[in-house]
Order: sequence, then C-alpha cells, then structure tokens
Amino acid sequence: MDRFNVAVVGAGAVGQEMLKTLAERNFPINELKVLARSAREMTVDGRSYQVRETVPEEFDGVDIALFAGTEGESGASKLFAWEAAGRGAVVIDNSATFRMDDRVPLVVPECNPDDLAWHKGIIANPNCSTIQMVHALKPLHDRSRITRIVVSTYQAVSGTGRDAITELHDQSALLVAGKAIDPPAVYPFQIGFNCLPQIGGFRPDGYTSEEWKMVAETHKILGDNEIKVTPTTVRVPVYNGHSESVYIETEEKITADEARELLAKFPGIKVVDDLKPTEGDPNCRTYPMPIEASGRDETFVGRVREDPFIATGLNMWIVSDNLRKGAALNAVQIAELLVAKGMLKGR
Repeated sequence: MDRFNVAVVGAGAVGQEMLKTLAERNFPINELKVLARSAREMTVDGRSYQVRETVPEEFDGVDIALFAGTEGESGASKLFAWEAAGRGAVVIDNSATFRMDDRVPLVVPECNPDDLAWHKGIIANPNCSTIQMVHALKPLHDRSRITRIVVSTYQAVSGTGRDAITELHDQSALLVAGKAIDPPAVYPFQIGFNCLPQIGGFRPDGYTSEEWKMVAETHKILGDNEIKVTPTTVRVPVYNGHSESVYIETEEKITADEARELLAKFPGIKVVDDLKPTEGDPNCRTYPMPIEASGRDETFVGRVREDPFIATGLNMWIVSDNLRKGAALNAVQIAELLVAKGMLKGR
C-alpha cells in the first residue's frame, strides 16, 4: 500500500483529535509532522510529538495537510493553505476560510464524495453543526427532496476550544460551591448552568454567523439552493457533543418507520430510537445523548416522529461528537477517500 507524508497544522483540541484519529484508523502515513504557531513538544494519547513552527518550507514534500482551524492572528489557513497546495500538498481545511469559495469543494464523504473530483488543491471541512445535520438528512433527501429545514442546535463548549472548557468547569465548580464566578472571558455571558442563544457574531438580519453557515453550507453540500433552512444555534453547558432538534418537510411523505429504516442503512448513522418502554420504567425510551456520543464516530439519530399537522413533516433529534465527526474524523475520512479514489500519489 502507498504511504503518504502528512502534516497536521494546529495543536489545539481539533489538531490533537486529528492526530488521535489518524492513529486509530491506521492511516497509511510515511512521515508525519505537526505544525503550529510556535515550536514545542506535546503528548497526545501517550505519544510524543515535536511541534514545529509553521513556515512555507515545512510543506515541501507533504502529500496531505490537515488544517485544524484557527492558528495565529490571521489563521493558518489564510496564511498557508494556498502556499501548501502550491507546494504539492492537498489541503483539507477545517476552518471557515474556504467553505464558500467556488474553487473549493465542501465535503461530507457520506453525502457528496463526487465533489472531490473538482478540487484545485484545497478541500473544505464543513462547520461541525452542519456536518452532523446533513449526514443524517442525506438519506432522506435522496428518498424525497427536502424542501424545508427548521433546526435548533445545542452546542457543546468544546466547539469553542480549550479555554471554553476551562471556563465552564471553573464556573460550574464555583456555582455548586455557592460562590460568585469571575467575569466571563470566553463567552459574553455566564455559560455555567446557562444557555446562550448566540454562536458567532450577529448579522444585520438578526441571524448569527453560525446560523448562516448552516444555511449556506447545507445548500452547497446538498447541491440545492432552494431548500428553506431556518436555524437557531445555542451554546449549552455541555463539555462535548452537539445536539440538534431538526424538523424537515419533504416533497413526498416519508413515514417515521421508513425514515428509521433509511437512516439505519446509511453509512455512519446509528439510530437510537427504541419505542419500547425501558424495563421497569414505562415512560423511559431510548434516544441519543451527548454524554454517550462523546468519543464516538457515529452520528446518532432518535426521536423520529411525524408532524401531526403537516403530512410531509418529520422531526428528529441528532447528536454527534463535534470534535470527531464534526471536525477531525470528517477531515481524515476525506483523506481516506482521496486515497481510495487514487487521487493522491503515494510513496
């Protein structure tokens, strides 16, 4: 089997998850380097890595460059992605820099793998909340075109980064102890035991940047700009794992049973929607929760039910690990797909 020289750009939460995912999935690596704003050593899952400063010359001889996200004031992608591509690497970028660039495919491997064919050196990873939603909606969209999506997200603090995880931890500990918390540093308001209906900055129309990402990215991935998408994104006091309440309308009716069947057959989807009462508790049914999705690769779907008033309406609950399928795993799956399609020259 061919092996490949890989660079992971970024040593934060997503970069570390990329390193773990590459190792867990036995990606065929010839040489691996980790690049960041400054040189240092770090340990991930017991493995030591020598982090090197990101400079253009580091991309010489690199076959695949996985950009984890923002690194430095201007973002590593803005500074180095085209430079890396020009030196022969295929860049898979997790930042928002190129997602809506007409030159750059925006890919969820289970949904639009054929879009890889027209990349020009850079492939974009969608936003974490978009990935898990379109992953679950794709088999339903293939069965009957989706005309409308209304989604509310409940997004974990790990999506913001390590400082946000620390802020939630510290606030929670102080609040449980009955003590006053320090002024928030990461979020505009207290996140401990609270929900913030704002992710990203506000646009003039009242939607946030995170919400509009879900609109534009869904259109691009599914190849349909006519789908009506209405999102509300909320940050919740959960460490890891995003949840979404999703309502869709389709051109033709899809029953809840058929939807579960379609979802269960689709790659990477796990249906957790047992309608039988749990033994000993007739009111307890099974459904996905972020605490159980954390650390897992699947996108979990449950609470599938038909709209009692709209014949073609369906509701569902979608949960996924935002650092795995929402970022690192999706990027590595893109790299695996490039290898499988023979779109990379190995060593």
